[in-house]
Amino acid sequence: MKDLAEIIPLLHRSRRPTFFTHDLGFFDPVLCHKDYSVVCLDVNAKETAVYIRRFLRHPGFRTQKQRLGKVILARQRNLSFWEIGNQELQRLGWPKP
Repeated sequence: MKDLAEIIPLLHRSRRPTFFTHDLGFFDPVLCHKDYSVVCLDVNAKETAVYIRRFLRHPGFRTQKQRLGKVILARQRNLSFWEIGNQELQRLGWPKP
């Protein structure tokens, strides 16, 4: 996967980034790293900005500290994620508007 090979080194060089992508190939627990987070958006491309804002306002992911070390899948119905130190896939719902 060419994108993965190019993007992961950039994440390692950046200062604690949160990387948003529509490429679901990034939803892999192997990518969990203490210095960055990956958010895969499984939503309509036209709704990307809406879901990025919703995600960044979610009580479980509001701060950089809450996001680091996680690989997250954001869908219309819920959020699924892996994190460092926990091998089970976890799920959270979206808060009520």
